[in-house]
Amino acid sequence: MNVDRPKAEVRILPDGAAIARRGAEHFVKIAAAAVKEKGSFQVALSGGSTPKALHGLLVNDPALRSQLPWDKMHLFFGDERHVKPDDPLSNYRMAVETLISKSPLKPEQVSRIKAEYPEAEDAAREYEQEIRAHFKLTDGQFPRFDLVLLGMGSEGHTASLFPGTKALRENRRIAVHNWVGKVLMDRITLTAPAINNAAHILFMVTGADKAPALTAVLERAYEPEQLPAQLIQPVNGTLLWLVDAAAGSMLTHAIRE
Repeated sequence: MNVDRPKAEVRILPDGAAIARRGAEHFVKIAAAAVKEKGSFQVALSGGSTPKALHGLLVNDPALRSQLPWDKMHLFFGDERHVKPDDPLSNYRMAVETLISKSPLKPEQVSRIKAEYPEAEDAAREYEQEIRAHFKLTDGQFPRFDLVLLGMGSEGHTASLFPGTKALRENRRIAVHNWVGKVLMDRITLTAPAINNAAHILFMVTGADKAPALTAVLERAYEPEQLPAQLIQPVNGTLLWLVDAAAGSMLTHAIRE
């Protein structure tokens, strides 16, 4: 059965390089519009290989770099593994190596998840409090990120919202720790309601191994316990999926470029 996915735009591009380029252009456009509207730009970054390429374009492409309002940006993270910030698995480390260290961003413009804490829940609660303070939120409010970048795993997870995990049912918290039995590791992640309150959400998905899950997420029955990426449906924002030809090979409702 097909289920409507409101507000979603799905575009199939040739490859990961094309996705990174389009994603970087989207990033710059949203950043400029946010700064023009309210004087600041808040973005939640994703881990993975495609964001690495996007980061590279933002700092190395002269046209893109010159258009970014670096002094008005603030970086957050969609999720993090329960590891130290210098661990090869750390999303923060990847962002430092590919973006932060090569940009004019100052330390106070980056809110990282303190995943080195012995208890992942302590990291989640501190990160939640930092977000609340930054956005000046009252109890029950969710942040309004200007942009959230996301990827998707071959089993349909996104951020660190994995199939069958407790974080999928969280509807009050902004960030939680989430034990993922599949990888035998705690993660810290933004919750679906926090992501869904964003003004813009961008998925970037590459690889033939993602094709079955991507098709199920976008064009099959709504079963978010099995396919957590289905939880991502913004309440008042845009949702754009950029997928490569391999990942999008089974889709029937998408714009092929």
